[in-house]
Amino acid sequence: MAARKASTTRKTAKHQPCPDCQTGQVSEAFQVAGRSKRQSDDRQEALCLTCFGTGHAPTE
Repeated sequence: MAARKASTTRKTAKHQPCPDCQTGQVSEAFQVAGRSKRQSDDRQEALCLTCFGTGHAPTE
């Protein structure tokens, strides 16, 4: 009987969370009105520019 080969398992590297967002999205204020452009009290979700929405810390 032939000897059994040992199976090799790949371990994926665990990614560190992004230091700015942890989820890939951030909340930011936005401007409203016609000409005077005042800051709104509401917030909107935006893509994190550090990790580009992945939620993982950049490697470099």
